[in-house]
Amino acid sequence: MVKGKLIPLVVTAFFIVVIAVFSFSLMGPSLSEPASSTVSADETEMSGAGESGDSTVTNNVENNINGENAEVNNSIDNNVKNGEKNKVDNNVSNNIEINVDVKVTNEIGNHVEGQSSNSSHEDGGSSNNSNGDDASASSDTSNDEIVWGVDSASHTNSEMLACVKENFGDPLIWGRYLGEKDGVSEGLTADEIELLHSNDIEILLIWNHFEDARGYENGRSEAEQAIAKAEEYAVPEGVALFADIEPNYPVDSEFIRGWSEVMFDSKYESGIYGIFDAEADLTKAFNEAAQSNSHIGEQTYIWTASPNIGITSQSNAPEYEPEAPENSKVGGWQYGIDAESCNIDTNLFSNIITEVLW
Repeated sequence: MVKGKLIPLVVTAFFIVVIAVFSFSLMGPSLSEPASSTVSADETEMSGAGESGDSTVTNNVENNINGENAEVNNSIDNNVKNGEKNKVDNNVSNNIEINVDVKVTNEIGNHVEGQSSNSSHEDGGSSNNSNGDDASASSDTSNDEIVWGVDSASHTNSEMLACVKENFGDPLIWGRYLGEKDGVSEGLTADEIELLHSNDIEILLIWNHFEDARGYENGRSEAEQAIAKAEEYAVPEGVALFADIEPNYPVDSEFIRGWSEVMFDSKYESGIYGIFDAEADLTKAFNEAAQSNSHIGEQTYIWTASPNIGITSQSNAPEYEPEAPENSKVGGWQYGIDAESCNIDTNLFSNIITEVLW
């Protein structure tokens, strides 16, 4: 009697096992575990990868630097393949307190393959430079391409171009004036524009039709005149016009504010040329203008003539170390003036400024 009852139970259990095995065989592979990595270091190279399924990659990098000099390089490379939903989070925080110089480079590459993906990148950084100087080599140009160029108050013809190439080098940028100023500079001509552009030389545009750089309305008026002249030349949108503020000109922050604010409302970019050493009136006026309108410090392009190293050939040009207001958009350095031959000044330019040339 007991044995007879066991037979149905064994048969029933057998069928339950078969059904369970068949059901599990129909189910897909389980999701892969999230890949994550966390590091806190001065110099970091790290990678995260998810080969199949849905992947979550999280990278956290924190740099805490306190010293006189610092160079930090963070490199993150994430490769995620397959999966319907992939998520990549990169968080980089640079906390820096230094006295002299700092260079921080964050390189992050996300390579995500799948039906849908979500990647985010946070690069937070703060720098507290206790040096306190009003003027410095204020932009980190470690990743900038530095090019050599010239500017001239004279017309540029084929003979002038040949003189420069024979005696100095091959300029990629040539500074010229919008309109003529009697006894000071000859204005740019259509023939010059064609000659320079046909030789793959970009033109930096200068406005110098004033000798008093004081007063808000005066600054606005000069900007409006410069814009009108640029339009006569058919200068395209996005090109910077540089107000030439010579060291013997009286200058105040109101002129700079008037010039810049008109430029901000135009199709052109605001630029200022001058000697921007720490003690110069121009530097103090620019800093005051930037305090009253933060866009001036952030958006006005600076072409500085400080320090004056002296004329050189292209091959003997100095390292790119211009002086300019701290955190300004400095992209050009006229390091040598008044060459004995060819009537040129010599310059170095970073790619900050090459973006706004003609």
